[in-house]
Amino acid sequence: MEQVRENMEKKSKDNEEHEPPLMALNHVSRVCRSVKDSVDFYTKVLGFVLTERPQSFDFDGAWLFNYGVGVHLVQSKDEHKLPHSHDHLDPMDNHISFQCEGMEAMEQKLKEMDIEYMKRTVGDEEGAAIDQLFFKDPDGFMIEICNCENLKLVPAESMRRIKLPFDRHVPPVDMPNTENSNAAKGS
Repeated sequence: MEQVRENMEKKSKDNEEHEPPLMALNHVSRVCRSVKDSVDFYTKVLGFVLTERPQSFDFDGAWLFNYGVGVHLVQSKDEHKLPHSHDHLDPMDNHISFQCEGMEAMEQKLKEMDIEYMKRTVGDEEGAAIDQLFFKDPDGFMIEICNCENLKLVPAESMRRIKLPFDRHVPPVDMPNTENSNAAKGS
């Protein structure tokens, strides 16, 4: 038994020494049929903010940011890179997921904007049920909105390996010095 514990500790130590120096998810990139339509969707439905992108890019696209993550949109030159079906909503399909504080408000917004969605609740433990809304962006990429904080993350390995960037924001956000930005900072 002691040998098993020593082997596990050695394996954990070896993994820690070779871990990549990653900090957080930076962005998700999406090819799209129309950058304008996708910008409208991600800003109006999901609350992302259009940001500047490097002028050296020689292709049509847009950068959006909010909630600590970016969405980079790139004008598609190849329709085969886009999803084929806009109709079928399958929670087991590829998707990006956003944490939500007000599931009812988000569902109401989807109804008001006439966006088809699927609603489900998973988990039946008291206080651990997760509500989910699935829908697609204009190009057929699936999005999930959930209240996943209801379910505690329990690592299968050492908790010490989980890294949370408490001390800084990536990427850094250059906020203009205005009353609104000061209010957001709590000044």
